[in-house]
Amino acid sequence: MLPHKIILASNSPRRKELLAGLDVDFEVRIIKGIDENYPITLPTTEIAEYIAQKKAAAYRETMAADELIITADTIVVLNDEVLGKPKDAADAHRMLHALSGKTHQVVTGVVLTTKGQQEHFSVVSNVTFKELTDDEINYYVETYKPMDKAGAYGIQEWIGYVGVTRLEGSYFNVMGLPVQRIYEALKRFNV
Repeated sequence: MLPHKIILASNSPRRKELLAGLDVDFEVRIIKGIDENYPITLPTTEIAEYIAQKKAAAYRETMAADELIITADTIVVLNDEVLGKPKDAADAHRMLHALSGKTHQVVTGVVLTTKGQQEHFSVVSNVTFKELTDDEINYYVETYKPMDKAGAYGIQEWIGYVGVTRLEGSYFNVMGLPVQRIYEALKRFNV
């Protein structure tokens, strides 16, 4: 489909699974220690894309002429507060209690980069949780260990099955990679 070798710059099992669903060949490449800080004045809707662009800049220095690198970052935003990955189980409990009974945004920023071209965008989905009980939150945190997930949850896991009452936007975006938008962007690179 493409004249480029596709590189997914993420070790996320969910992102690997989602990109594989597009039936494109790709490999995973990881650069550790990329600075993911952002200016505190940056609007929350721009943070994920800003971080994805920082990741892309780090990969661009070492990429080959025939490579297309996909970088992404996903954040959860509740009342203009960014909920990143929880530090520990107590932090996961705090985040899930905060999300309980409310609607929040999941924002994924994506950057596709070749030596001569770059495209970047963000996708926003609105997710509403029912009122979660303490037992439900405890069960999820203890059983699923959501420390590697923004907002302390995976929609594709048990908490999404029992807790999500409404979703506006891309389900796959909430999982961490808006594959429909990526597919459309990949087609534009085939020139």
